[in-house]
Amino acid sequence: MLVISCLFVILCLLFYSLPMHTHILTISQLTLQIKTLLEGSFPDIWVEGEISNLSIPQSGHAYFTLKDERAQVRAVLFRSSQRFLKFTLQHGMQVLCRGRVSVYEPRGEYQLILDYIEPKGVGALQLAFEQLKARLEKEGLFDLERKKPLPLLPRRIGIVTSPTGAAIRDMLRVIRRRHPNMHILLYPVPVQGTEAAPAIAEAIHYFNHELKVDVMIIGRGGGSLEDLWAFNEEQVARAIHASAIPIISAVGHETDYTISDFAADLRAPTPSAAAEMVVESEHRFRDGIGSLESRLINRMEQRIETARASLREKIRLLGDPRRRVERVAQRVDELVLGMALGLRQHVRRDRAQLSALAAGLDHLNPLSILARGYSITKKLPEGLILKDIVDAQPGDLLSTKLHRGEILSRVEKTTAETVR
Repeated sequence: MLVISCLFVILCLLFYSLPMHTHILTISQLTLQIKTLLEGSFPDIWVEGEISNLSIPQSGHAYFTLKDERAQVRAVLFRSSQRFLKFTLQHGMQVLCRGRVSVYEPRGEYQLILDYIEPKGVGALQLAFEQLKARLEKEGLFDLERKKPLPLLPRRIGIVTSPTGAAIRDMLRVIRRRHPNMHILLYPVPVQGTEAAPAIAEAIHYFNHELKVDVMIIGRGGGSLEDLWAFNEEQVARAIHASAIPIISAVGHETDYTISDFAADLRAPTPSAAAEMVVESEHRFRDGIGSLESRLINRMEQRIETARASLREKIRLLGDPRRRVERVAQRVDELVLGMALGLRQHVRRDRAQLSALAAGLDHLNPLSILARGYSITKKLPEGLILKDIVDAQPGDLLSTKLHRGEILSRVEKTTAETVR
């Protein structure tokens, strides 16, 4: 409302300050003078309002309206300024904005050119944290089903942290105390600042590519939300999600939570706790092996004794095994004799049946009919069997099949049989 009032005053002053005989201004000239006055009067202001009509085209610039209950003004946040935002602009968001007043000459409208926005009532980093956490959780990056178990006794541990911080000293002290011979590979990275997140993601990729470690610890000591922000970056979360090697996130103190804590396979409240989680103390490991060994020996002795008792009971029930074998052998002989007798009967019955079937087939065999003086005559080359004299003409070549052999002849004359 203040901006509108100031604009009205400027326009009035501009109108009344012009002499009556001055030349007439074009629209472009008038707009340029207003733009010069506005931009000179409001070069750096803070405003508060609600975002509406948000539009972000392919250019990447954000166009929206800032409004309150009685007025509204157009605003622009160019792409070059958006890269500094940690959160995502949304409809209905209450924000505090810093920028300058300008005039968009093609439409003759004044607007705000913004270079900084922060959400009202909540910090920009906290809002960015909540927005990214909700989005990645919806994608399934935090699902418990994809969490990988830690190895029981890793041979190599990869640590991604600052080589000069207190976190690496605490982790090395705990690991050396619990397992003096553990092999540790340190990938040094910055843990805060703009270069931290890319370096952490690259370290995770390196260990996965080289496959030199069985488990990874990524983290740093405590600090403010800004200090820990590298572990809230999306590229770090996605690198953790894509890792084939189990990862423990150990960032800050017990009350500090980061996006990497949710994406990792296990969260440790502190770097020292991460070292304790990943390495069981050597003497406890040996004690555990000894306990398992004793339990295994006791269980084997119990099973052996049970098997012995069962064997003794079976021997008692069986009695003398030689007599049992003799009875079984006699029974086998009886079965063999019965089987041989049955087979002979079956063979005799089958032979008689086969002889009867052969006799029937022989009676139906055409060659048997030929043996009784009959013959089969075919017309060549068609192979047509002659049944009627009308099928043969003088000069046709015939083949006559006898019981023994075949006669090849040619028709000289045909005589039709008189039907009485």
